Amino acid sequence: MPFGLTNAPAVFQALINGVFQDLLGKWVIAYIDDILVYSASLEEHVLHVREVLSHLQQHHLYVKLEKCEFHRSTVTFLGYVVSRRGVEIDEVKVRAVTDLSAPTTVRELQRFLGFANFYRRFIRNYSSVAGKLYPCASYSRKLTTAEANYDVGNRELLAIKAALEEWRHWLEGARHPFQVLTDHRNLEYLCGAKRLNPRQARWALFFTRFRFMVTYHPGSKNGKADALSRRFEGADEPVLSEPILPPTAILAPVRWNLVEEIQRTHAEELPPAGCPPTKVFVPPQFRTQVIQWVHEAPSSGHPGVHRSTQLVHRRFWWPSLAVDVDRYVQACPSCAQARTSRQLPEGLLEPLPIPQCPWSHLSVDFLMDLLDSGGYTVVLVVVDRFSKGCKLIPLKGLPSAMQTAEALFVHVFRNFGLLEDIVSDRGPQFTSRVWGSLCAHLGIGISLSSTYHPQSNGQAERLNQEIGRFLRSYCSREQHRWSEFLPWAEYAQNSLIHSSTSLTPFQCVLGYQPPLFPWSGELSLTEDFHRDHPNRPAPCPRGRPR
Repeated sequence: MPFGLTNAPAVFQALINGVFQDLLGKWVIAYIDDILVYSASLEEHVLHVREVLSHLQQHHLYVKLEKCEFHRSTVTFLGYVVSRRGVEIDEVKVRAVTDLSAPTTVRELQRFLGFANFYRRFIRNYSSVAGKLYPCASYSRKLTTAEANYDVGNRELLAIKAALEEWRHWLEGARHPFQVLTDHRNLEYLCGAKRLNPRQARWALFFTRFRFMVTYHPGSKNGKADALSRRFEGADEPVLSEPILPPTAILAPVRWNLVEEIQRTHAEELPPAGCPPTKVFVPPQFRTQVIQWVHEAPSSGHPGVHRSTQLVHRRFWWPSLAVDVDRYVQACPSCAQARTSRQLPEGLLEPLPIPQCPWSHLSVDFLMDLLDSGGYTVVLVVVDRFSKGCKLIPLKGLPSAMQTAEALFVHVFRNFGLLEDIVSDRGPQFTSRVWGSLCAHLGIGISLSSTYHPQSNGQAERLNQEIGRFLRSYCSREQHRWSEFLPWAEYAQNSLIHSSTSLTPFQCVLGYQPPLFPWSGELSLTEDFHRDHPNRPAPCPRGRPR
């Protein structure tokens, strides 16, 4: 790689990380071309060094013997001295700082602070010691309509008055007099003038509370204050980035090539003895891609650590599967941005009746304030309190009580029959006479949540958070397409194992688990489920097209 390229360090660091992927964090630390190998004993260290050199040789990378140090108990690494005592300061760097002359210009001061900041963790109360070398504060504001009519002299004097008001807690009653630098020479005479207009007289009375002196400073040497006076505070307009290719064009070929690569690797090397016969062993070089595939697929919905581990373990296996999934999910940027607060309010909840069969007790709520997506702006969220399954129904605006009943009949009642109880908030749709009369006629009980206490409808509210997180993860760039991803959100929620049942909603209701992906050579999922749950009755045979 040629020297001088802007992205050369990042590319080389990525190469080194790939070479030592299985060793980093265990006994190797690598920063660009500096590699540190650490061990608990000399015997282990010899093996570790051989392993590192073997990795370098496999990737046709070579080290220069004159720049290497072997079997050392103390070594200098990245400007620090590392030993069994810990991390210490390099004495050569300390002498370089102590031999520096006192800075006399801003450039020299910046150079000195940059050098000293490198070792600030070793200097007690560094911020207090170096605080005197930094500017305390800066201030600027826009002139009001009346102030914009002032002449130049009064505007310059107004700047002094505004600054003294802003920093009065520092300057009023100060032990030492301070100096005001200005590029308007007339202020030197204006502050000492005997004839003042009423406004200037009021300001002069205010100035008597401070001990300061106005000094002329040419504008060419007053760059920072001059820049603040020209600063424009405009509204930040979001920059919409358009992808070069649609996600399907980028992701689909990579995923299927990944499966083919894993199968090709198995033909060259047999899986380890501990691999279950029903699982696919994933070599180290493909594990991150497999986790990314399963975790970020729309049919998964960016689940948490536990559920992501379950999804990967359905089909794949390797010894550190749980640890690798945990590390990947914790570092997932989409999950971090879409995560919601879990802080619980005060108060106690009354338990709801426990349902005895699927889709007999529901929790319903609305997900509102969404951007227009194909005419849809609201989602009716329906949760089965028995199986934890859900129905996500897009609506063109907030519905009335009758429209809500029609949506439930079309999407829920006609598929699962009438139910016993509906838990909802106290929205107008669920407190109206129409809704009450309809539910009474159908024999459906109504359970309304407490006012200002949405936790009493916790299952629907929790699902709202999951749906919001899902849509933020997949539609952050094209928010107007959220309605296209809504069926995937429903599929993902119904495919994840729930902690209260240890089953997926699909398994609770249908008796089998639909495939997460169209795996090549997928095993019989019904047989797989009943082998894991022998006490569950077999579902009725269903005619499925082949």
